[in-house]
Amino acid sequence: MMSALLRRLMAALTTWPSRRQWLVAAGVGVIALAVEGVIGTVGGFLRPTPPDWSILPFSLALALIVPALGEEAVFRGLLIPSRRDRRDVTLSLLLSTAAFVGWHVVEALTFMQAAAPVFLRPDFLATTAVLGLACGLLRHHTGSLWPAVALHWFEVAIWQVAFGGGQVARALVP
Repeated sequence: MMSALLRRLMAALTTWPSRRQWLVAAGVGVIALAVEGVIGTVGGFLRPTPPDWSILPFSLALALIVPALGEEAVFRGLLIPSRRDRRDVTLSLLLSTAAFVGWHVVEALTFMQAAAPVFLRPDFLATTAVLGLACGLLRHHTGSLWPAVALHWFEVAIWQVAFGGGQVARALVP
């Protein structure tokens, strides 16, 4: 079973989406961002702030490596089948999304306690679920991990620079 999961991950990492698939991914990303924007604004976790350009290089690099590539490899690369896999993807999408949301709770309660005031908020967890579902759909539709990585990276970097997430990013730096 482990070798099948690793083959799935390798296929997701080595498959590059077509131009049309990237356009679909952009559309899914815009919809996810809009839904998350409403949830985060109404709930109060997203607070437009003057851009903190001082954390931009750190945010861009860290967001690409840790949440984007790292989490996407596990929660979408391993857990979501591509379209070529004939199995029903609904259960995989739901389990992957639930695990992704749960992971943020585990992070907040263990090794990222500085993020707990944000990561344990219901509105943050709801936006996490939307992101997880969108990334799962992108992975399944394209067979590639890269659109999900791009969406996840973009969201985290923008949140850290201009929507109140900079405090979380700064708290993680020793």
